[in-house]
Amino acid sequence: MSIDVNNESGQEVDEQAILDIARYALARMRIHPLSELSVIVVDTEAMEQLHVQWMDLPGPTDVMSFPMDELRPPGKDDDEPPQGLLGDIVLCPEVAARQAEQAPTAHTMDEELQLLTVHGVLHLLGYDHEEPGERAEMFGLQQAIVDGWRDENGLTGPSPAPTLT
Repeated sequence: MSIDVNNESGQEVDEQAILDIARYALARMRIHPLSELSVIVVDTEAMEQLHVQWMDLPGPTDVMSFPMDELRPPGKDDDEPPQGLLGDIVLCPEVAARQAEQAPTAHTMDEELQLLTVHGVLHLLGYDHEEPGERAEMFGLQQAIVDGWRDENGLTGPSPAPTLT
């Protein structure tokens, strides 16, 4: 799995954890090991520009996903998943820090960025949360991936609950 993490935010973030949880999420979703992903960490100004340009919404947001080859998780009967370019995930640590502070379950900005990374991966794989059924499926899968990664890495305490709107 080729995953690049590029921190352009000027803020210190746990890039290794972002890389590790992205790799874990893609493996759990059975994405081809030669697929490629890019994660870019930006400041609020850059995120706001992207949010306005691509979503026509004001202000910065926490995470945005830009799919490339529209890869999907393979079905149960598929022997080999296709490989390709997954796309880009853009994270904003300043928004993540605010969300982490306001969350019902106290957690750090880095834990929020990990959650947002999984959220971004799922969007790249075609998951969405516009409808209640979609939201339940995506957020349930997101929580299972975060919990699995935390368990595998011996991290204790409750996982951050989704703070996304």
